[in-house]
Amino acid sequence: MSAQAPVFAIIVGEASGDILGADLIRSLKKLFPDASFEGIGGPKMEAEGFQSLCPMERLSVMGFIEPLKRLPELLGIRRAVIKRYRDNPPIAFIGIDAPDFNLTIELKLRIAGVKTIHYVSPSVWAWRQGRIKKIKKAVDLMLCLFPFEADFYRQHKVPVRFVGHPLAGELSNEPDILGAREALGLDPERPVLCIMPGSRASEVQMLTDIFLESAERVAEKIQGLQLVIPAASAERHREITALLESRADLSVRLLQQRSHLAMEASDVVLLASGTTALEAMLLKKPMVVSYKLGVVTYRIFSLLVKTPFVSIPNLLANKRLVPELIQADATPELLSAAMLDGFDTAKRNKLKIEFAALSEQLALESGSLAAMAIAETIDRESLF
Repeated sequence: MSAQAPVFAIIVGEASGDILGADLIRSLKKLFPDASFEGIGGPKMEAEGFQSLCPMERLSVMGFIEPLKRLPELLGIRRAVIKRYRDNPPIAFIGIDAPDFNLTIELKLRIAGVKTIHYVSPSVWAWRQGRIKKIKKAVDLMLCLFPFEADFYRQHKVPVRFVGHPLAGELSNEPDILGAREALGLDPERPVLCIMPGSRASEVQMLTDIFLESAERVAEKIQGLQLVIPAASAERHREITALLESRADLSVRLLQQRSHLAMEASDVVLLASGTTALEAMLLKKPMVVSYKLGVVTYRIFSLLVKTPFVSIPNLLANKRLVPELIQADATPELLSAAMLDGFDTAKRNKLKIEFAALSEQLALESGSLAAMAIAETIDRESLF
């Protein structure tokens, strides 16, 4: 190592990465007390002394159209980052998530002799597996949140360390169902169904009506059922409010965000496939996972996907723990039947035990494990 005070370069593109970055910086400070941290990050990282060279929000783009509109700016930022760290090499470059942005930087810097770490694996194990060739060239170390990801990288001889998922430490305790219901103004004695149609406009448009019709069928079977929907943003709240106008007979508690509290209060969760399934698992909630895409998009996507499951609980367990009703199977008939099954007490108790075991696997000291693996990578040629 250099006698100079080490500099860690870190690039983060969104709020979830900012949380991981702040946790990692705290742990790296213990191993490298004289180190400084710079790059692109958010307010949580800045609170740890991180110097952000431009606002993190400039990298926070989603979908297909928005990145194309912003492409010249994004490419300019990436070129500037590469030049800066070629000219002034840090002790390590750490890209947190944002693989489309970070992996090219990591490749260029690794060729220039900089140690490169990528934190949060892209879903290369699930689809577009050809990306593993670029990842293998780009990174000295991949830090994974899930154990099945680490298995995939080991098979492809990519240095890897499984560090657990930070959410597991936050959500894996016993949920306070009564406290959550009281906080949301729900009747503590009546059953609760939480409906989560997604955070994107396309998801809300594609899934909300189907989810609501499915909930109506469940409400016909379960007396006193309470329905709660946490909207992911103010815009999603407006869109769901408009969709509810045609269902005046359906009583729904529509919330501004507060998704964890809504799930904690629930007996069963109906959700769009994504990170929400992990959160429901950590809260020990029976769930039904669903998703729909446009016909052409789904055909393309189904050709690229290489895993038997789409939801994190099933991938972690390597078996079907929770129902996955995707595309043509996402019907009110099938969804309502699966939800009613979730209200069965014996099945819920069995599932809770399975979820607790899976949650324990993920509840590690992620920041500390990641920092130690980074320190080893800096000192050694390879880490397997």
